[in-house]
Amino acid sequence: MKKILLFAAILLTGFFAKAQETLAFPFQGGKDAMNHFFKDSVIVSQPLVKSRASGTAVFKFTADENGAIKKIIIYYADDIALTQPLIEALRRSNKKWVIPNHEKLHDFIIPFSINFNPPAVPSSAFNKAVYNYHVRRKPVVSYDQVPLDEATLLPAVSIKYDIN
Repeated sequence: MKKILLFAAILLTGFFAKAQETLAFPFQGGKDAMNHFFKDSVIVSQPLVKSRASGTAVFKFTADENGAIKKIIIYYADDIALTQPLIEALRRSNKKWVIPNHEKLHDFIIPFSINFNPPAVPSSAFNKAVYNYHVRRKPVVSYDQVPLDEATLLPAVSIKYDIN
């Protein structure tokens, strides 16, 4: 009897692991398409480039059954200045999201990491700009609980920009 229960548990575990593997990625074209889309769509402004801005921002957004974005919420950002180009790119992703069947709306959480390609030999002006940015940045943080509901956590998108 124990062998039969163990075998049934292994079969069920394999079934659920397989179900996890075949879960469709919620961006049209898949994970790689999402990464390429955001790398092409995030436009880092000259003031951010000049200040050597870098950091992380986490957003929650809601997509409807047509993949249209209905709401964007900033959960966390190392600096409020980082959020503007990311929000604009999220808005450009309108109608590219695929939500689970039988849902009218679905929430997604997406983390972004923005950084610059550092020079081979940093100058003192470069070091000063990086230091000044980190000293003056204005983080966006939550001081209360954040309800996640039935949200899907997406993989982080990493954006690198040139400082030339």
